[in-house]
Amino acid sequence: MTPTTYVLIPGFWLGAAVWQPVAESLRERGHAVHALDLPGMGERADLASPATDLTAHVEDVVRLLEEHDLRDVVLVGHSYGALVVTGAADRAADRVARLVYIDAGPLPDGMAQADFEGPEARAANEELVRTQGDGWQLPPPPWAALAADVPEVDDAAMAALSAASQPQPWRTATEEVALTGAWERLPRTGVLCSFGVAQLQQMAPVVPAFAHMVAGDWTYVELPTWHWPMVSRPIDLADVLADASTDVPA
Repeated sequence: MTPTTYVLIPGFWLGAAVWQPVAESLRERGHAVHALDLPGMGERADLASPATDLTAHVEDVVRLLEEHDLRDVVLVGHSYGALVVTGAADRAADRVARLVYIDAGPLPDGMAQADFEGPEARAANEELVRTQGDGWQLPPPPWAALAADVPEVDDAAMAALSAASQPQPWRTATEEVALTGAWERLPRTGVLCSFGVAQLQQMAPVVPAFAHMVAGDWTYVELPTWHWPMVSRPIDLADVLADASTDVPA
């Protein structure tokens, strides 16, 4: 198998550490893996500020691609990370071979992550930011409650997830997506965990946030589990990502 370069981008509240089992599995297969702590997250938590936004995260990924001269990259984004990898691919499409979206997809221009679940969810999150996040951070969720019905997630995994999470700068959620369209020529893989292909096809015509998930060159893989498969099914997720590498030019 020809080695592939992966860049792994986490979603809200998490840093590169959440990818560790997936990254190790891919490296054991001979691939190169860059799991990234975005500015203000993970081991770069000291960079967090009220000004940290989506653009800062997109620019950080582009900087990684350029400074390491990475090419033919499989760019992987989980949840909010989908916005980051789409933005980075839009600016550096010539360095990306495939986009992989884990239980997420690219949002249309003019939409922010904070709007994905509707106005009531946004208002509730804004209240958390105001009352528990010093006015500029969204606190992590109650992980134990979210994983209560997920048998694959044991107490040790839950403790590690809780220890690794931290507040998310709220401007990363409220800045609207702005793309040129350059990313749209790239092939994409959708790894569907909390919903399946049939559900996606039903939602896409009526939910604007899902419109980009059926338009373009898509391959779908169903990996049924909760929203964080890198925690609940890391080796299975690594298998899916390794399969995606077969579509990358040698």
